[in-house]
Amino acid sequence: MSEKRTMTLNLSDEEMNTLEQLALQNDITKTAVIKKAIRIYLILETRLQRGEHIFVEDELHQTKVELLLV
Repeated sequence: MSEKRTMTLNLSDEEMNTLEQLALQNDITKTAVIKKAIRIYLILETRLQRGEHIFVEDELHQTKVELLLV
């Protein structure tokens, strides 16, 4: 396994509350939430760089919208 490194992260109250809620809802640590977010972001960025489009679909309402990263 690769060497671990530590960093300090400054979050607003709203961002910290969201992070804590996600960790609680998924029964994982805040660190695990952030690592998961990084993996998801990397997947999305890789696909967008290949020219792919990413969509979010609501099967119930039969709608589909394109996901854009800004």
